[in-house]
Amino acid sequence: MEQRLSPIKLDSYQPLREVVCESLREAIRKGVLKPGERIMEIKLAEELGVSRTPVREAIRKLELEGYVVMMPRRGTYVADMSIRDIDEIFEIRTALESLSNSLAAEHITEDELEHLQRLLVIIGGYIKEYEEGDDHEAAMEKIVETDIEFHDLLYHAARNNRLVGIISNLRDQLTHFRTLSMSYPGRLEATLDEHREIVEAIANGDERGASKAAEHHMENSEKTLLKAMDIATSRKAAAKGSKKKKAHPSKQDA
Repeated sequence: MEQRLSPIKLDSYQPLREVVCESLREAIRKGVLKPGERIMEIKLAEELGVSRTPVREAIRKLELEGYVVMMPRRGTYVADMSIRDIDEIFEIRTALESLSNSLAAEHITEDELEHLQRLLVIIGGYIKEYEEGDDHEAAMEKIVETDIEFHDLLYHAARNNRLVGIISNLRDQLTHFRTLSMSYPGRLEATLDEHREIVEAIANGDERGASKAAEHHMENSEKTLLKAMDIATSRKAAAKGSKKKKAHPSKQDA
């Protein structure tokens, strides 16, 4: 069996089920466990080096969070996203991100604002590294991680813990699509421009402007993701058709 998950490192401050849950959550976010993939308790327990009980408990929690779905008589699967699912998530996220940015414009500290501005510079550097360097995968991973840090800082600047929890959960449900979306031509530069628009409004204490900037960012993010998904689906279909053709060549090809 292919070893994809690292064995659990026990944490005396956290229950084992929580450590397992975070490990599986991270594996789903990073695409190690892929959308639509079946979850096998025994295999996961073996890879993580734990018994099936904490794995089972973690899976139940992940189901409540929307990361996995349990289907009667069929098993448990990593949640896949339909276009309707994505529409619903972005519809809610847009409203909450708009509120979060508005609150951040009111409550953000100077230190937090300076941190946001530094992150813009860092992301810009990583984008250049992605476009001009050879290791695109490593550069993209750094872009995604810094983008998450940027948004986390915005959420915390809103000074509303419940809002932070809800938005973070919605965002995490789409994390495994983030690289696909960011890789779409022109999206990296557009994202950076949208981030600058958000920071400028917040720096000016413009609550309405920050709210509108969030809506603009979410709208463009969803449009890009759907375009990228359409391209990815077309490529998969073409590759599948090519394999079938090779397996069953026509008389004309022979």
